[in-house]
Amino acid sequence: QVQLVESGGGLVQPGGSLSLSCAASGDIFSRYAMGWYRQAPGNQRELVASINNSGSTNYADSVKGRFTISRDNAKRTVYLQMNSLKPEDTAVYYCRAFRVLYTEINYWGQGTQVTVSS
Repeated sequence: QVQLVESGGGLVQPGGSLSLSCAASGDIFSRYAMGWYRQAPGNQRELVASINNSGSTNYADSVKGRFTISRDNAKRTVYLQMNSLKPEDTAVYYCRAFRVLYTEINYWGQGTQVTVSS
């Protein structure tokens, strides 16, 4: 089992920055790919960024050039640095841990609210 706890959300003005953290426990962290997803009310949950256990990253087109995902295996933590925030980025952001070759092995955090508003 993997337990995930997100932190770092809050209210920020357009153009501002936030850094999210996801702390993992319960299993060998380095064996998991990690991702950040977001969901606004009435919308589908969508991938924001992911990073696998080799360090390869993937970003949604809407956040390329603005967001950066990283991981620190020693700290068992995944980060999402968000710059140049837009109102459209407002959502609950969720952390996900998954095994790419075992699709049923899949864990989610509780989410953290990000609100971008003037």
